[in-house]
This record gives sequence, structure tokens and C-alpha cells, in this order.
Amino acid sequence: MDIGLSSACFYPNLHTEDSIKKMKELGFNFGEIFLNTPSEYEKEYLKVLVEQKELYDFNVNSIHAFAGSFEPYLFDKYDRRKHDMLQFKNVCGAAKLLGANSYTFHGMRYTDFNELDLKFVIETYNELLSIATESGIKLAQENVSWCMSADTRFLKFLSEECKYPIYFTLDLKQAYKANVSIEKYIKVMGGNIVNLHINDRDEDHVCLLPGKGSLDYEDISSELKKVNYSGKGTIEVYSNNYLDYEELKGAKELISERFNNISVE
Repeated sequence: MDIGLSSACFYPNLHTEDSIKKMKELGFNFGEIFLNTPSEYEKEYLKVLVEQKELYDFNVNSIHAFAGSFEPYLFDKYDRRKHDMLQFKNVCGAAKLLGANSYTFHGMRYTDFNELDLKFVIETYNELLSIATESGIKLAQENVSWCMSADTRFLKFLSEECKYPIYFTLDLKQAYKANVSIEKYIKVMGGNIVNLHINDRDEDHVCLLPGKGSLDYEDISSELKKVNYSGKGTIEVYSNNYLDYEELKGAKELISERFNNISVE
């Protein structure tokens, strides 16, 4: 498996545009770009990112937005607020400009699945999926502990009811935070996993640098193999999970070895 890095690993110490050079210096040829604030969705700023991407021959596999600022409100029943949150279109446009394959999406905040207006939810997802599809982007719903996507029933519902194909980003630490097994998420997401966030954990820490915790990567790799996953892996940790950048290089080497039974498309 090819291993990339998320620019989120440098937050808040590096500006997004500076993270591309750093990732390349560390030996990563691709990664996920996390747009940390609405001004980073604007076309003039995105031109800078495109320049950096081309200068350092760096491939943007996926993008991630400042999700909490607008994504939950895409599901607001006050139509004017919902419309104003369609900066979602700008993020899809950013993904297209950067040549990304997918948009890692958080979506709705968590509530009881049985209390959802399922018709409204699907209508909204169909609208978002249509926008993403028109931009040539795969909307990749991430399993997030504080969102509806933590609930595997919700993920199964989306897979079965959306008019357009919905894809998934599997995040290992978020499974731990939600107290749901990684294997259960893999089974529900199935062949529509297009993005993998790799990290580690132990009994005392919800997120650690790969290799610093107790996750069984060989087992996870085998489970992914069962659903024919042949995509890339992206290391995504917090900046306080490591002391120096060289540790990120070491994590890449370890993960490449542990996931060596997955061949990239």
C-alpha cells in the first residue's frame, strides 16, 4: 500500500500551503489537504496551493474541510441557513482544482437514529452527492465519533438509499472513540471505502503515531483485503502525537510494511 500524510498532522504549527513542501521533504508523494478555515476555500488562495502542489510534484489524494463550521448545518431544516452553508460547493471546487479523488465528509451531528427524518436526510445527501459528482469528486463519508456516521445503521442506510453512490473514509482512531470495532465499519462500508486514515491508540490514548500503540495492523489489513480495498493509506495524527518530523518518516516505513498485502490500483 502507498502511504501518504495528512496536512492535519501539522495543525496549528504550519500553514496549509507550507505543509506541502514539508510532506515532500519527509518523503511523502501524496496526501490529504485539510483546509483549516473558509478563506482557504477561496480561488485566490487555492491558486497558491496548486502552485505548491506542482512545484513539489505532490499529489492531493483527498481534501478535508473545516467541517464543524458548516457541514452539520447542511442538514438544517431552516432553508435559508441550509442554503448559506452551501460553501460545500466551494470545497468540491477546491477538490477539483487540486486534482483530488475524494472529499472527506463529516456531515450530521450525532442524534438517535430512530429520531431522524430519513426522507429529509436522503434528499439532502442526494443533493450533496449530485454536487460532488458534477465536480468529479467522490463524497467520502468518514466515520466520526460525534457525528451520525459513528452509527453503522446510518452508514448502511446511506449505502442502501442514496440515489448516487456514496463512498467512505475509514478512520481508525474515530472507531476507537466511538467504541465500535474497526472490523464492523469495514463490513458496512465494504467496497466503497476510498480513503483510509491510519493512526494508533492504546488504553490511555485515543490517538498515537502508528507503531506507538496496540492496533493490530496485519488484522486490519486482512479485513480490508476481504472487501477488495486497493486504495492508499494516509497517516493522520495530531501534532502533539510526535516530537519531531523524523518520526513521521518512521511511521510511514512501518505502515508500508504492515499493509504490504494490499496492492494499489
